[in-house]
Amino acid sequence: MVFIPKDLEYHLKKSIKKFNTTNMKSKLIFSITFLVGVIFTYSQDKILMEASKSIKIDELKEKMYAYSSDEFDGRGTPSEGQKLAVDYLVNHYKNLGIKSVKTDTYLQTVPLQLEEKPDISLNISDQKFIYYRDYVSYLNGPDREYKSEDIIFVGYGIDDPNYSDYKNIDVKGKVVVAIGGEPKDKNDEYFINGKNKSKWSLLRQEIDNKKRVARSNGALAIIIIDNYLHSRYSGRYRNSDMGFAEKRMLLSNNEENNLQVLLFPEKFKNFLVKDNLTFNMSFKKNIKKISADNVAAIIEGSEFPDEYVILTAHLDHVLPKNGKIYNGADDNGSGTVAMLEIAESFALAKQMGKELKRSIVFLHVTAEERGLLGSKYYTDYDPLVPIKQTIANLNMDMMGRADPERGVRNLNYVYIIGSDVLSDDLHDINIDANKYSNLELDFRFNGIDHPDQFYYRSDHFHFIKNNIPAIFYFSGVHEDYHQPTDTAEKILYEPYKRRVKLIFHTAWELANRDDKISLNK
Repeated sequence: MVFIPKDLEYHLKKSIKKFNTTNMKSKLIFSITFLVGVIFTYSQDKILMEASKSIKIDELKEKMYAYSSDEFDGRGTPSEGQKLAVDYLVNHYKNLGIKSVKTDTYLQTVPLQLEEKPDISLNISDQKFIYYRDYVSYLNGPDREYKSEDIIFVGYGIDDPNYSDYKNIDVKGKVVVAIGGEPKDKNDEYFINGKNKSKWSLLRQEIDNKKRVARSNGALAIIIIDNYLHSRYSGRYRNSDMGFAEKRMLLSNNEENNLQVLLFPEKFKNFLVKDNLTFNMSFKKNIKKISADNVAAIIEGSEFPDEYVILTAHLDHVLPKNGKIYNGADDNGSGTVAMLEIAESFALAKQMGKELKRSIVFLHVTAEERGLLGSKYYTDYDPLVPIKQTIANLNMDMMGRADPERGVRNLNYVYIIGSDVLSDDLHDINIDANKYSNLELDFRFNGIDHPDQFYYRSDHFHFIKNNIPAIFYFSGVHEDYHQPTDTAEKILYEPYKRRVKLIFHTAWELANRDDKISLNK
């Protein structure tokens, strides 16, 4: 039996009246076809709205207080508290009847290693350099003796279609020296992106890109000369090695693929760009291998099951300090709970008869606070669904509070980051989905060269760098960021609910539209 809602009775009665005219048979067929279409559309819209209405403040609160409780001890990586949090997430998906992506488990084990100061000595020609003071090893290559009779200056160390320092230079087996930043022209504009900085001069992205190019050209090691980079990382590493901060953490699966990256201050520039320098370094890591888990669940699509929309939120926060627990309600209980609630809404829609056209993956990643390691492992080393078949990523991180910089302005807002970088379709879909939430969509942090660099600071970045369109949903940094005071009662639940609904409706459209979104040309 087909149920006809009360508000469709008028359309039915109006259509029946037409049956009393000539050509009754053809008009009957038309009316029935029309009504079936109307009823189907209505039922689909009704399912959408019922699923959306299931996102409720009381449910968000219940999950938030549970996930940011002392029981989970801050969910630091690695810890027993994080394992309990992972169990909580797994049980949630089991109870919803949402299956795991992997056949036998919801868990994806991420291999990690904790690092202390390496056993290292460095001599360039006849000068000995002191660790921390003079240089640091940013990314450790394999244990070995590094020797080279050639140190080659490569300008800024850039190899880009618009500018290259590697033309007609053979650096295979040699050490290269690059200065920090990127060049400007006589009009004080950057060679590559005009008025804006590019990936070649943005902190970690600068280092990683210059490392990548040096490695692809066969270099043995790269020295980057930059006061800010040296100061930033030497201070951080010294605090870590002396026990004042958490130990450095890296993925442990790719260590042999890296080359040495050494950061020097600018006071050594004139020395390091001299001719006829020799390089001699002894290096041995001090590491402890550990692991942590991502959690992955999936609702499979019916028409395009091999096309995937991936929702992400990092499940971790930080370890206790001085006997205090850092509960991380906003960072990132807000993203985690949002995804759990969205998963419930999709599960409800399926129970009501709505089959998604595309598959949705719910991916909770570990070790975000330690360098986006869980998402990096997923995208770069062990994607559970094909990267090339992943059409979009929606990432949720710190989306439950208000930015003090906004003052008394409307709190019904959300920062949107990255939406138009790879796909205008994604950008437009998100804007259209906002008709259900009526939020102010604030794009102030959307630029890749914004000084706060939020574009690079959460898990969406690893999807974007793999050419997957992504949006980072964010409400801003506040006084409780990485403090014991980031607790559940401080979440602003009404605007938070609206943000969750925006993400749900955006994901719904991505999963159910006839055509997958297009990449910008």
